Amino acid sequence: MGQKPIAEGLFTWPSDEPRLLGSRCTKCGVTNFPAQSSCSACFSEQTEVVELEPRGPLWTFTTQEFSPKDPFKGPKGDEWVPYGVGYIELGGAVRVESPLTVNDPAKLTIGMEMELKILPLYTDADGDEVMAFAFAPVASEN
Repeated sequence: MGQKPIAEGLFTWPSDEPRLLGSRCTKCGVTNFPAQSSCSACFSEQTEVVELEPRGPLWTFTTQEFSPKDPFKGPKGDEWVPYGVGYIELGGAVRVESPLTVNDPAKLTIGMEMELKILPLYTDADGDEVMAFAFAPVASEN
């Protein structure tokens, strides 16, 4: 019984300081997430995998109020809990769509600092925790 990422190549795992993995075009400099073998801007196939910044401002957000349809593997039925979804700008290079750890719009503000978290999504048939990423508001440093 261990932990494994929801998809290989999506984020560094296991890691004490996990990072999402994107790709940067070595021709035009555009960064994408998730990592891609070709550039979405200039269509070059000259890309490299890069670790994205783990923190950034919340660009926009909403809440997911109903359980997604299959192949969604998270909680369903009575275990379903609405969650926040937002875009977080990382390093000024890319905006990443992500679940948020907060689902109360009154506790979210556009521009607030968010940080990457790796959290269990579900337990698979082998008993392993399947880990996914989400962003959480940065705790006050006062």
